[in-house]
Amino acid sequence: MYPIAEPHAQGLLDVGDGHRIHWETHGNPAGKPAVVLHGGPGSGAGVWWARYFDPAVYRVLLFDQRNCGRSTPHASEPDVDLSTNTTAHLIADIERLRELLGVERWLVLGGSWGSTLGLAYAQAYPARVSELVLFSVVTTTAREVEWITRDMGRIFPERWARFATGVPARWRDGNLAAAYDRLLHDPEPAVRDQAARDWCDWEDTHVAIQSNATHDTRYDDPAFRMAFARLVTHYWANAAFLPDGELMRGATRLAGIPGALVHGRMDVSSPLDIAWQLAQAWPDATLTVVDDAGHGTGYPRLREALLGAVDGFGAGGAG
Repeated sequence: MYPIAEPHAQGLLDVGDGHRIHWETHGNPAGKPAVVLHGGPGSGAGVWWARYFDPAVYRVLLFDQRNCGRSTPHASEPDVDLSTNTTAHLIADIERLRELLGVERWLVLGGSWGSTLGLAYAQAYPARVSELVLFSVVTTTAREVEWITRDMGRIFPERWARFATGVPARWRDGNLAAAYDRLLHDPEPAVRDQAARDWCDWEDTHVAIQSNATHDTRYDDPAFRMAFARLVTHYWANAAFLPDGELMRGATRLAGIPGALVHGRMDVSSPLDIAWQLAQAWPDATLTVVDDAGHGTGYPRLREALLGAVDGFGAGGAG
């Protein structure tokens, strides 16, 4: 991967609704434009994302989506209202950032939740996307959320039992993301804190491919843990605020946009059929399946495939 350098520009953009979005640019100020859409929702855009881009070739925008990272207000605060944080709001923020930087078209890179947001943005503004690189592909439908929050109990039954019993018995047969969302907004701090811990423990589990899941140390930070849990449950409880199946149906709007889809065959959190179905509906995309990879970028061959896709599109010039 490429070395990290200090950003050559950064700031906070007022996007309305009381939100200010942190952004920064890396690489060549005159290079091929690209934007990174981080996962979560709520993970924030760590500077490591810039390592997927040749700094001599690309001008890369990283930004923290609403209510997370260095954007304000932060979802860890108990009185923060999330009602103006939806997929439509995030798409509008991306467009405001594009206009701020004076970019005509750019490569869009997104992983996990960022792949959902990337698809939604590209379908809303196809003329603004030169290429689309997506990995650990999800579309955040109600069925996909049900798979992660309930059906995966068949793979990790002991851990799922602990996750399910984290909510009151009267809520356990319903939408578990919505149940946790309610707990994370409970007036009692201890209730909110335990719900955030229980949710993030399950996050450690469902992205794993073995029972000895590696703990994500970001969850040790109380502010990160709370904001992450609140934002994920906010979006998952509402199936990303999108009509069911809209992103798969809307894949025809991606015609003419070169795409690269990279997915781990062992990704039990986001089964491969989602990426495969998208590739069938979007002929301009290639699907690379990494046999020994699960969810996310913690797998060397998956990172290599991502680097190869980004480098390949970079060889094409400004786009």
